[in-house]
Amino acid sequence: MSIFNNIFGGNSNGSSLKEFWNEIQSSEDLEAAVEASKLGKVVIFKHSTRCMISKTVLRNFERQIESESVDLLKFYYLDLLNHRDISNEIAQKFSVVHQSPQIVVIENSQVIHHASHDNIDLSLILAL
Repeated sequence: MSIFNNIFGGNSNGSSLKEFWNEIQSSEDLEAAVEASKLGKVVIFKHSTRCMISKTVLRNFERQIESESVDLLKFYYLDLLNHRDISNEIAQKFSVVHQSPQIVVIENSQVIHHASHDNIDLSLILAL
């Protein structure tokens, strides 16, 4: 990857994802996340891999995850450029307007919190 892509986001094929992420690449993956929400909170991070703001928010959120005890949360990652159809499905299924970057927190198959940009904060999720 070139320096320009490293600085400004470039395309991501998912190979550099942190180990706590579960990738959503299909409707079936989304349904698996919804099913997992019946056992505990699920956090879906919707990320635009070409957007510097989204990349910065993702890095900050990952730092928060790595510095906290998050055993009760399950994290899912959605690459918006490759899977915009899944983002649209999330918006329709949960009546949450699409934004990027965005988190959608699901518990018992229902959205209990969503936020975008600078409002994405792990401490708010942990307080739910």
